[in-house]
Amino acid sequence: MRKYTPKNSVQKEAYFSDRFFVSPIVPRYEINSDEIFSKDFQKISNLINIKDAYIEHTHLVLHINKNSIIEAMNFLKNELEYDILIEMSAIDYLATRDGYEIFYEMLSMSKHKRLRVKCFLQKDEAIESVTSIFKSANWSEREMYDMLGVKVANHPNLKRIIMPDDWYDHPLKKTYPLQGDEVASWYEVDKIFGKEARDIIGPELRDSAAIDRYDTTRFARLGHEVPFDTDISQFEPETNISYQEENTSKIMKKLKPEESVVLKRRR
Repeated sequence: MRKYTPKNSVQKEAYFSDRFFVSPIVPRYEINSDEIFSKDFQKISNLINIKDAYIEHTHLVLHINKNSIIEAMNFLKNELEYDILIEMSAIDYLATRDGYEIFYEMLSMSKHKRLRVKCFLQKDEAIESVTSIFKSANWSEREMYDMLGVKVANHPNLKRIIMPDDWYDHPLKKTYPLQGDEVASWYEVDKIFGKEARDIIGPELRDSAAIDRYDTTRFARLGHEVPFDTDISQFEPETNISYQEENTSKIMKKLKPEESVVLKRRR
């Protein structure tokens, strides 16, 4: 079980109240501090050139060259019994290091141990696909390509998996705007109606906090629900607000809207 910590003043002690807060570095430990990891490291280091290795968060972390990824993953699965690839993805370091850090999170069911392999990839290079070793890497590599633009060599079907095939750029890059770029704001209009309809329809509203009272699905107008695509330009019929379903449990007190109070401002 997790260690219990008092929650009495959790709001007062929140780290984000300090604008100069710096997150503490996660401690790293010597490999020799764990017998199983120590033996595994000795075996793989005889085969692969390990740039750096340490234990972090009970994981053995190995930094290797990208060209050794197939050899390393084969050995880890077939010789060291790290038989499950839990997750793999990339981190955008384009601004600071002109490339991506690729990581592979692995699990050994027999040893009850987790191991992470890391390698660095320059932005114009490609990483070799590991789908021939772990079938689960198929969609993860496609997502990595789709969201971050990481090129994967010898993948059986490397195409977008979340965004449309003709989407411009990669949404998880740190340079990608949070609300999408100009291409994103016109995508559906251009796709469905054509660019000539831009002046008539206007760009897509991409602000997730915006509420449109004329939205045909009427999500934002509680008490004024109408059938789909109803013209409400002249008037809006009122609908009785029901907070509970009929024939509910008798032990539950039925909420009466007239007894509720709407606060004009926060206390």
